[in-house]
Amino acid sequence: MGHRSVEERRLLGAEARAAVPRSSHAEWVPSPNRPDPVRVIDAENTGRVNALVPIRHGRMRRTPFAFYRGAAGIMAGDLANTLVSGIDVQLCGDAHLSNFGVFASPARRLVFDINDFDETLLGPWEWDVKRLAASLVIAGRNNRFGDVESRKIARRSVRAYQRAMTRFAQMSTLEVWYTRLKAKDIEALAKRPRDRKTVARTMSKAERRDSVHALSELAVEVDGAYRIKSDPPKVVPLRDGGDIMDPAVAGDIVRDALDDYQDSLSGDRRTLLSRYRLVDVAHKVVGVGSVGTRCFIALLEGRDRHDLLFLEAKEATSSVLEEHLAPSVHEHHGQRVVEGQRLIQAASDVFLGWTSGRLGRDFYLRQLRVVNGLADVEDLAPDGLSVYARLCGWTLARGHARSGDPVAIAAYMGKGANFPDAVAEFACRYADQNDRDHEELLQAVSDGRLATAEG
Repeated sequence: MGHRSVEERRLLGAEARAAVPRSSHAEWVPSPNRPDPVRVIDAENTGRVNALVPIRHGRMRRTPFAFYRGAAGIMAGDLANTLVSGIDVQLCGDAHLSNFGVFASPARRLVFDINDFDETLLGPWEWDVKRLAASLVIAGRNNRFGDVESRKIARRSVRAYQRAMTRFAQMSTLEVWYTRLKAKDIEALAKRPRDRKTVARTMSKAERRDSVHALSELAVEVDGAYRIKSDPPKVVPLRDGGDIMDPAVAGDIVRDALDDYQDSLSGDRRTLLSRYRLVDVAHKVVGVGSVGTRCFIALLEGRDRHDLLFLEAKEATSSVLEEHLAPSVHEHHGQRVVEGQRLIQAASDVFLGWTSGRLGRDFYLRQLRVVNGLADVEDLAPDGLSVYARLCGWTLARGHARSGDPVAIAAYMGKGANFPDAVAEFACRYADQNDRDHEELLQAVSDGRLATAEG
């Protein structure tokens, strides 16, 4: 936004509204040359661990919502054919509702924020809003809500985004930068008693998911020392070998990567990390769309065997958005993810960094599940999903306001119902498309074109 005056920024939004009416965001018609969704999914498997690819297909086939989680590349191509205002922000790139949750800030306070930035890139703010809204309609249908209720929930999320952006447009630059959704703010968004109970359960779950909880899930005591627990195919310690790579080679590669990774940290955080030593490494299957990419968890020991730290090293490939937008200014995709996360998130992990190491692949690193209270959306009733939708809408607006121009975006949306109504309509239409794409996947599995496996 350079150094335009506030009035010039409002005018920018108003002019964009005249060029691209807000009602136009309701439109969704598949492009005549829209690629086969199964081919898109199969093409994304190139370069992944072949033994794990069937697990990705198996996870995506389970429900239309699970399919949507792994279909960011398909939707990126679809969004590239929609109208936009021309106002760019740092996109999350995969803003479905399961990529939001409750986490511990570096100050160890619970905050609500976005969790996944694998696809982050500079681009049209509308793309994130539409991916979030569509995910809510798809989740509502998955939970057997009626279409009317699912549409209302999606609209509430967009409305929360709109209201938050209007508020951010009135705040100073530093106020926007330091604003975050804390525990008391989350509770305040829950108006009804049953909504507050839903929030309380989520927060309580988050508070329990600390390093001790991770230790009980991921580590086992062997001869007086902790090692990563084997749970194939989800978690395979390198000492067990397997289909990923030779254990001895992999161990050396991970150690080299950890050494290189320290260069991406600030001096104080390098000092902190130096007080730990590596004791074990395992390969881990993560997410839905990411299955098949290389992801390692490293167990490090501090002052004694009870002072443990889990780091996750996740492969970063090109963003699915890069085929349709300008490429990232960062050649290293791990750095692209890290810089995008630091820009969008209110409080990023102190160990967030990137590396390549001897693998010749890009990775980013962070702490593994430190107070992570993601809601199980498949268990949420309409009231609970509605609260979650508003939290996600507010949080997405905060991320966009930090990286883009809240004044111009707010001026474009206005305060009325036009924009929320239009995006809610798009969400319903795109949910229908997602159902059709999911059926295509099921048919490909039935025909034997795609192999599947549990895991």
